[in-house]
Amino acid sequence: MSQRRQQSPPVDLVPAHTQQIQPQQAQPTLAQLRALLLVSEAGGFGEAAAEAGVSQSSLSEAVSKLETAVGRPLLRRTQGGTVPTAAGLRVLVHARAAVQAAADVLLAAQDEGALSGRLRLSSFRSTATHLLPPALSAFRSLYPGVTVMLLDSEAHGGSESAVRAGRVDLSVVVGRQVPGLLLTPLAEDEYLYVAPESRGLHPVSWADLAAAPMILPPHRDPCFERVRGYLEAHAIPLTDLMEVEQDSVTLSMVRYGLGITVMPRLALSPLPPGLIALPLPEPLARPLSLAVLPQRAGLPLVRAFTRVLLDSVQAQAALTPSVPEVVVGEGKGSGRVRH
Repeated sequence: MSQRRQQSPPVDLVPAHTQQIQPQQAQPTLAQLRALLLVSEAGGFGEAAAEAGVSQSSLSEAVSKLETAVGRPLLRRTQGGTVPTAAGLRVLVHARAAVQAAADVLLAAQDEGALSGRLRLSSFRSTATHLLPPALSAFRSLYPGVTVMLLDSEAHGGSESAVRAGRVDLSVVVGRQVPGLLLTPLAEDEYLYVAPESRGLHPVSWADLAAAPMILPPHRDPCFERVRGYLEAHAIPLTDLMEVEQDSVTLSMVRYGLGITVMPRLALSPLPPGLIALPLPEPLARPLSLAVLPQRAGLPLVRAFTRVLLDSVQAQAALTPSVPEVVVGEGKGSGRVRH
């Protein structure tokens, strides 16, 4: 007896050329993404228009079209200004990456022998004053077609966050590892004990660090956290602590006997008259690195500046004595005493 084959249900075959083509969803444009970034960072349409030199209506139209494309509002007005919605915050991450990537297409095509354009570099005061100028001078000589903008990292929302957000291309940061960023080690900036010159030049003891009031930057400052951790690890209490914002004010207070401080060597140069800076009982240093987004590290412009900065830092290190120094502020009896 033959078995009957089980038949599959009929399938309607529709020729490809007769299938209805669904309309493609409108894709955001770079102009729309730039408008969103401008308004969110400025805190308002009027402020963004003034900063960018465009009409407020053009920004409003661009953001409106972007919101239509994504199907939900990306910005909302509050008493404090225009801020991103929850969806807007998520979109901003990709908007920054897209706008940056579009600009990097032109940078990636450059020949390193003939670079041009703009490089935004952020740094804190001490490295901007003492570490970067020789490198900036050398870079300008090699690549006169590049404009380097040196920006204050504190004024631009912090070193790491400014690089992540694309507000700067490179930044000098403190650390050996920062999540999401590629770091190139530059130098180890040694912390020194600073006291009035009348103290004398004998080595610093743990008792010295506990004996006088300690003057440090505010607790939110990374240097405060680093010095506090160092002192706590050696059972030095911070019971008599003064927090001062400006380094110059701190040094003036130390000079007049109001306390002592611990500061990085770069922040102390040049040391004011009437002060001495000596090595700590055990070494403490802050690791300085150059931070960049990993996907941008290979850009010829970024690669060239990193190389020049490394060469400059190494040249400066070769001129720095390798033995500990007692540094005396310029004035009567000023000088450097090696020991």
